[in-house]
Amino acid sequence: MELLIALIPALAWGSIGLVSNKLGGNSYQQTVGMAAGAAFFAIGVYFVYQPTIDLKIILVGLLSGTFWSLGQMQQFQSMRFIGVSNTLPISTGLQLIVNTLAGVLLFREWTSSRDIILGVIAIIILIFGVTFTTVTDTKEKTDSSKEQNKAGAKALLYSTIGYGLYTITINASGVDALAVILPQSVGMLIGSLLFSAKQEIKSKYTLRNLVTGLLWATGNIFMLISMAKIGLAISFSLSQTGIIISTLGSIWFLGETKTKREFRYILMGCILVIVGGVLLGYIKA
Repeated sequence: MELLIALIPALAWGSIGLVSNKLGGNSYQQTVGMAAGAAFFAIGVYFVYQPTIDLKIILVGLLSGTFWSLGQMQQFQSMRFIGVSNTLPISTGLQLIVNTLAGVLLFREWTSSRDIILGVIAIIILIFGVTFTTVTDTKEKTDSSKEQNKAGAKALLYSTIGYGLYTITINASGVDALAVILPQSVGMLIGSLLFSAKQEIKSKYTLRNLVTGLLWATGNIFMLISMAKIGLAISFSLSQTGIIISTLGSIWFLGETKTKREFRYILMGCILVIVGGVLLGYIKA
């Protein structure tokens, strides 16, 4: 039962890119809808667990949630430019690398030669995994495709910064995970509304994307439950398998075309990203 619970975050988070694409809308509508859905879920969690919330937790949650909105919005932007199957493996790998480096440089998480050796190996594996997912058979690129790739890379950079600060803020503060969920979701909603201030978000697509927020929040709460039951290493590792769902699903169900060679490299890249994530989770055990 514990392993089934640990697989729920992978299923939920791995499905977000596919579901949001099917529900439609631009990146602003998708992010606002997703944040609103997460906020509704967080309110329910608060009434069930009734954690103690103080001023520090409120401030940390608001700041973390705002950074999340930047990361998620730019990830949606990248999906529009270069596709789900290209965006999510790269995004996952970059987030793992950034969070690992932050853990080492800011929080001194690697305390032994074993940690350093395994950590370096994991980062190298992640770099290879991310690189494999970018392999393309297109030799001659049009100006349009070059611009798309450039815009996608820029969005991924901003997304990685946003997601990195989102997790670093929580880790640095040391606040209770259950207590911070509600103010964090409020920060997510406020941030997404601020970033979308000049956009048309009053749309059926915003309402539809409440579903993606519920998916994200479901994965988040079951990740916390799983960590308490079977530990960080196993729960963290299993959550990374979600990129297989999102990547293969985008090719099979969303119709993103890949050559056989590109498909093989993307699959190998996903596996390497998962292996790197497993190693990093093992270090944190």
